[in-house]
Amino acid sequence: MLYPIKFIPRLKERLWGGKELLATVKAGKGAKIDPEKAYGESWELSAVEGDESVVANGFLKKNNIEEITEVYMGNLVGEKNYDRFGLTFPLLIKSLDCNDVLSVQVHPDDELAQERHNSYGKTEMWYVSGCKPGAALYVGFKDTSLTREAYLQALNEDRLPEIMNRVEVKVGDVFFIPAGTVHALGRGIEVVEIQQTSDITYRIYDWNRVDDKGNARELHTALAVDAIDFSKDGDSCHIKYEKQANKSVKMVDCPYFTTNVIALDGEKEFDYMSLDSFVLYICTEGEAEVKMGEHCEKLTPYELVMIPAEADTVTLSGKATLLEVYIK
Repeated sequence: MLYPIKFIPRLKERLWGGKELLATVKAGKGAKIDPEKAYGESWELSAVEGDESVVANGFLKKNNIEEITEVYMGNLVGEKNYDRFGLTFPLLIKSLDCNDVLSVQVHPDDELAQERHNSYGKTEMWYVSGCKPGAALYVGFKDTSLTREAYLQALNEDRLPEIMNRVEVKVGDVFFIPAGTVHALGRGIEVVEIQQTSDITYRIYDWNRVDDKGNARELHTALAVDAIDFSKDGDSCHIKYEKQANKSVKMVDCPYFTTNVIALDGEKEFDYMSLDSFVLYICTEGEAEVKMGEHCEKLTPYELVMIPAEADTVTLSGKATLLEVYIK
């Protein structure tokens, strides 16, 4: 029988990244950390080619996600998921440390990504796990009747941030970002990002900044304009929910993933007998123990564990906020 599986984080240096959060919480978790680098992302679970996650615990240790999927197939990911995605694990899970504002960007949907890149599109969600006072992000446009021509004019006149919807955030805020939604995370925000397995990003606007060599990053204006859903507004992306102690509360439910939040306080058993899918638990605060059969793993903030689809029940104990992710 399989067991709760942990993976080695893959840290990514980014122009907008910081040197505190990820370097601190990832120390001792198997990630190689250079104190001189600004890490913006930690890929907690990835099947992106060249960045496949490697198992950190148990008898599957040192095997990557594709290798264990090839061996355990539906027992690991679920029969329907295996039929649909094959050896490619369908989700990419990241932790982000935004020491500076990210570029304004958009991701293509499945149809456009397949046509242009032979890839899946990128629908994603953010869970705000930390933020400084007054921190904000950008999502969608203020005017949902915005035309393509008006958008291009604002872009050419360096007014793009003026027409975007700016939202101040707090810990626990959730944003669902379907493919085609223009967006940017702001300075002083930490998020858990759950998305399709895709690394395709069209950068639209980069705040006129340059790197340490004086070079501006590449923009993808022409590619982006055909990918944008101009009707998408920020209010519809901001998801409302209420936590309930020891209950799985739905936040986002879409064809690509379902994400719930569990406010764990004590001990609770969860039944997955009828769910034909893996389950991911991502800890955002506190500490928890995850027990599957005779196997037990501890979770601390920004750690992830994967429960194989063959599991009938899982017992959680501790005091923590956990994200619960699966594909229905």
